[in-house]
This record gives sequence, C-alpha cells and structure tokens, in this order.
Amino acid sequence: MSEQHYFTASPDAPAEERRHHFVIRGTEHDVTTASGVFSADRLDLGTRVLLRQAPEPPQTGTFLDLGCGWGPLTLALADAAPQATVLATDVNERAVELTGRNAVEAGHTRVRAVLADALLEELRGSGTQLDLIWSNPPMRIGKPALHALLTDWLGLLADDGEAWLVVQKNLGADSLAKWLGAQGWSAEREASSKGYRLLRVTH
Repeated sequence: MSEQHYFTASPDAPAEERRHHFVIRGTEHDVTTASGVFSADRLDLGTRVLLRQAPEPPQTGTFLDLGCGWGPLTLALADAAPQATVLATDVNERAVELTGRNAVEAGHTRVRAVLADALLEELRGSGTQLDLIWSNPPMRIGKPALHALLTDWLGLLADDGEAWLVVQKNLGADSLAKWLGAQGWSAEREASSKGYRLLRVTH
C-alpha cells in the first residue's frame, strides 16, 4: 500500500482479514478488521481518547460515525443507545463493509453503513438531520479536503445537535477549532489527552 492510504476508496491490496477482541467503552466485542482500513489491528489513540472522554449519547436520535474505519465508534454508539439510528460512513468501501458486518455480529439492527457520497446524497434528499456526530477525522487528507468534508457533514447537524471531533494537537487541532469558529460554529475544547484535543462542535 505504499502510495495508498486508508482513505482510498478501493484499496488495491488484498483484504487480509483478521479477528480481534476489543473492549469498547466497557463492552466486549469480537470484530473483523482488514488491511487497507484505518487502524486495522488496534484501537488507535485518538479513537480511545474520544471513547473515554465523550459523554454518553442520548437514548434516541440519528447518530453518525464519520470516517468509520472498521466501526469502533459505531459499535460504541449502538451499544449505548440501542434505540437510536446509527449511521456509519467512510470513503473506503472495505471499511464500510466491515463496519456493517461487525454491527450485525454484535446484534445491532439499527446500524446502517453506507459509502460517504451515497449517504450524503440520501440524507440531503430526505432532509434528515443528525443529532450527534462522532469522528476521528482524516486530518492527513489536507486542509481543503478536510474543510470540505466537515462543511458537508456538519451542515446536516440538527439545531440542537452536537459533533465530537478528536484531533491530534500537532496535526492542527487548534487551527481547526479556529477555522470552525470562523465558519460560524461553536468549537469548544472539552478535553486534552495524550496529544489529542476533543472538540465539541455546535451551532
């Protein structure tokens, strides 16, 4: 995967699948991961910070795991709020497929994993608003692409919705918070841990 990254739509490398056992926000999960997907063999540090520091989600609503990878945030949201609708999205086809499988294996029937372009079009077309977004956003895609991505998805937040973003400090967490503020969002730093900032973004 020398020139390819986990944010490639269709990774060329064959999907070398493996099984892992993780405890995600206190719940044990056996999951399938694969090469070509972000953090395939561990819960990456940023995701762990978000899982540890973000408050419990509401019991109902429509939630989004933006940049789902193999689905740890999706599983945590569905575990905490089994009556909510949990949407998982990524540009990586392999990630979306794995998240869907892992949610089914965990017994979650209200999870939908959909490729990003298709889900964005669907939600805009139906006028669906999001009550909660959890994301470990792909900072390495560069500022223009990152800003476009966040503009698209934050634009679907309900008036009283919240987005929780975990961002590495040395990859620009503070400048991102400043940019969000300039776009009219409130971006509060709710926690700092192990070189990461947890930002709460609201209208």
